[in-house]
Amino acid sequence: MPMLKEPGRKYRPFPTINLPDRQWPSRVIERAPRWLSTDLRDGNQSIIDPMDAVKKNRFFDLLVEIGVKEIEVGFPSAGKTEFDFISSLVHSDRIPDDVLVQVLTQSRADLIARSFESLEGARAAIVHLYNAVSPAWREIVFRMSQSEVKDIAISGAKLLRDEAAKRPDTDWHFQYSPETFSTAELDFSLEVCEAVMDVLQPTPEHPIILNLPATVEAATPNIYADQIEYFCRNLPRRDAAVISLHTHNDRGTGVAAAELGLMAGADRVEGCLFGNGERTGNCCLVTVALNMYTQGVDPELDFSDIDKVIETVEYCNQLPVPARHPYGGELVFTAFSGSHQDAIKKGFEAQSQRNDEEWRVPYLPIDPADLGRNYEAVIRVNSQSGKGGFAWVLEQGQGLKLPKKLQANFSRHVQDMADEVGRELNADDIWNCFQRAYFIGAEDATFELVDYEETRASDGTRLFAGTITVGGKAQKVSGRGKGLVSSVLTTLRQTFGLELDVVDYTEHALSKGTDARAAAYLECALPSGETVWGVGIDEDVASASVRAILSAANGAVRDSKG
Repeated sequence: MPMLKEPGRKYRPFPTINLPDRQWPSRVIERAPRWLSTDLRDGNQSIIDPMDAVKKNRFFDLLVEIGVKEIEVGFPSAGKTEFDFISSLVHSDRIPDDVLVQVLTQSRADLIARSFESLEGARAAIVHLYNAVSPAWREIVFRMSQSEVKDIAISGAKLLRDEAAKRPDTDWHFQYSPETFSTAELDFSLEVCEAVMDVLQPTPEHPIILNLPATVEAATPNIYADQIEYFCRNLPRRDAAVISLHTHNDRGTGVAAAELGLMAGADRVEGCLFGNGERTGNCCLVTVALNMYTQGVDPELDFSDIDKVIETVEYCNQLPVPARHPYGGELVFTAFSGSHQDAIKKGFEAQSQRNDEEWRVPYLPIDPADLGRNYEAVIRVNSQSGKGGFAWVLEQGQGLKLPKKLQANFSRHVQDMADEVGRELNADDIWNCFQRAYFIGAEDATFELVDYEETRASDGTRLFAGTITVGGKAQKVSGRGKGLVSSVLTTLRQTFGLELDVVDYTEHALSKGTDARAAAYLECALPSGETVWGVGIDEDVASASVRAILSAANGAVRDSKG
């Protein structure tokens, strides 16, 4: 069936919230919220093959390592695997003292009892009770009235209270979710949550967690923020409740909804690493946390080795982290476009010269090094790339700092290779291309240096005397000039009839220390008016300049052959 020409006949716009004095738009996030990972529950139930105990334990250890202090470890009444994993966590003494584990249960007596049994002997734990409250669920799924739905929540809360009382040695915390909150009537959600609070009697010192989920994301994130602010304003005993957010990503704005919800007064964010979850996924905790980080706020989660986090998540979920996923994707710090590459290259150069620590590099909102990524993958070269891209790659990999005019000269060689191979060029490709273009160790070089000596004559001129191979055969040559470069040029002119005039010359060290190598770059003019470039690399800067001249000579011979 094709898409409708008049979708308004089938779908209705989500109603707005009457909150004319809303405050959240002028607020900013200034501190980290409480974080709850639901990877082992919501994330686990949404993958093709649920995690076994080995994967669950590995994921749990990762969450602890990166600093998550509240972890929903499963749905113990769902089956033996879930129950045994939760129970083993408790009895193996693997839960750090500063970490709270959480389990989920529907509002049914047998399921609640089973949930408490799984946590038997825990130092502290959260039991999370939920039931759906929105009209669609009430009328279509349950066929219940508002009062009947509220009674389900109340009876479940009483069971939480009574089961906890049987186990006084555990520090019990309670969470209640009016599931489908974002599509329910706000005043009814408040009514149900207040009734649950009346049963459990939370205090500011021991608050209840009220989770307000966008179980199905049905509106723009500003409407969700309005719902959260309205709820926070009108909840009695607000100081005895922690407001938690559980956003899904059906509209692609789960992260935005969570961020605006925090501005609207929420205290806690629930989600999964890299956004795994039902349908289009949950809020991505990595994205929300690192968004804060880029605004100068410590998220209190550590992603210093984001590739290790990705490796574990992909192993446990058997789902790839998309290449363009914020912060973690393989390509999120990578530029292929020539203009982007040029801006990034200049940004890094400016960053290295500034005295302050402020990060200011175009196209990179965060320093990849903060996440354990190296700079080699920042700029990658394909047929869309410009001269700044391969220049960056050569500088990072080989230490070469090509003059701008040489970059332009080499650009045509790179483009020819990219068009020929039809794929991205890696660092080895570019280096091999550079060596061929400028006859660095190339077998097809017409002239190649074997050795030489430089002496000063009584009139102050320099004498170059050496051995070079010409077409593979060694030949003694010599020439005189005002300096080493001019004496080599004289040698080429007198011996081989090759006319080269130096237009530009630069050199630099490739590394520091006694074994430092040097690179020399030489632009020469031919009698025809065309120019040719030479590059020389050697342990000795003088020898590097000689090699650069011979490189240019090789280029002139190649060009003359067409």
